Amino acid sequence: MTEQTIDKATLSETPAPVIHVSPSPHLADQSLTTQRIMLDVVIGLIPVVAMALFVFRLYAVKQLAISIVSCLVAEALFAKMRGRELPLKDCSALVTGIILALSLPGPAPWYVGVIASFVAIGIGKAIFGGIGMNIFNPAMVGRAFVMIAFASALAASGYQDVNSSVDAVTQATPLDTFKQTGAVAPLSALFLGLTNGSLGETSALACLIGGIYLCIRRSASWEIPAGVISAALVLGGIANLADMDSGWTVLHHLFGGSLLFGAFFIATDPCSSPLTPRGKFIFGLGVGGFVMLLRLFSGYPAGVMFAVLLMNSLTPLINRWTIPRPLGAQ
Repeated sequence: MTEQTIDKATLSETPAPVIHVSPSPHLADQSLTTQRIMLDVVIGLIPVVAMALFVFRLYAVKQLAISIVSCLVAEALFAKMRGRELPLKDCSALVTGIILALSLPGPAPWYVGVIASFVAIGIGKAIFGGIGMNIFNPAMVGRAFVMIAFASALAASGYQDVNSSVDAVTQATPLDTFKQTGAVAPLSALFLGLTNGSLGETSALACLIGGIYLCIRRSASWEIPAGVISAALVLGGIANLADMDSGWTVLHHLFGGSLLFGAFFIATDPCSSPLTPRGKFIFGLGVGGFVMLLRLFSGYPAGVMFAVLLMNSLTPLINRWTIPRPLGAQ
């Protein structure tokens, strides 16, 4: 009994164990940092950027340089205004700048990219508290602002570029052309990207390559693009069956416009999309459904930006709807 008796004085001098209490899950991949996810997105965007440079040449260089530099400057400026450490190491501002540039038409004036970048970082992210706190995709907030404020300056057609590898910059976008004249673009041109439009939306092949990479790396949740593509296939198929003579098939809906670019690189923003796998798929279905509704029934056929922002606003509600039920709960 003597050996088993605990000395109270010794016990009082022994420091109490530190117990960390936190909600589950308690196992996590420590390598999945914000910086790693953002760098994966940059790598995934390489095929899209390469295709934009091939088709639009100096226009693409200009938009990428303006948007990236403006986003980095805006990030540093707003961090200093709030008295916070410079957050450029996480590469989130870099990703915002690239996606914003790829969402703009090449001939857009320089001030459009600058204003869109400051709105994206300031109103889309900093005003909510910084990265991880924003409820809307920052790049789409900036894009929506300049779309409303400078609608005429964002017209993609009517510009001449002697350095362009194809005569894409002088054409109207395939969706606009079909909406206005009924002319159907070849599927091969839509798939490869030899058409006009925003820098990142023209090549379905480049978006698929980069997007699949992100899903394999788990830097993007596959449920979201799966939902977007599923909704586009179903509604596009119905529209195709309802008007067989139009020539615009379900594959045209899938490859045309920025649907695939938005599905893989915009809607998958982890800060503004739902948390659960079921919620992510519902979110993707909503984005794809709204895109198709805007294409079929509105005068604005490229509706990915508005679809994503609308579903961003519904993300808290989707999270509430899709709370996982604990094992054994009634």
